[in-house]
Amino acid sequence: MLYLAQVHKNEFLDQLQLRLLARQEAENIWVTIPEEAFLLLGKNKTLNEKLLVLVELSPTGDIEKLEEATNWILNLIQTYLATGITPDFLRQEAERAEQWRQNLTLQNQDLARRTLELEARREQIQALEESMKREKNGSHKDDTVGS
Repeated sequence: MLYLAQVHKNEFLDQLQLRLLARQEAENIWVTIPEEAFLLLGKNKTLNEKLLVLVELSPTGDIEKLEEATNWILNLIQTYLATGITPDFLRQEAERAEQWRQNLTLQNQDLARRTLELEARREQIQALEESMKREKNGSHKDDTVGS
């Protein structure tokens, strides 16, 4: 699993450690880690304190890959922030899409109601036509019987 982390020095152990800040849930979905979670790097690592890194952890929690996050962050800025896609903009777009979906649902329900009304009217007209035919045929029979 991929994490965004910051390098810290553990003074007590005299070692570097990573403070896990966020975890990748899906390709473009990240979740912040609210509690303080640390991972020891060991004494052999030579990284600058406060450096942001991307760290790939195995299912057992071992570090599989560690790289600076600078290029990744710059890519995020170019992809999302340079074009004005902010969390507020995304929230507004999601609200617009939801309103659009609700409007379409209402229109669909209205169309279905109108279709049912038209079908009922058509059936009424057919019944009226049948009734008129029967009356017409019945009145012709009465005219011929009386002659």
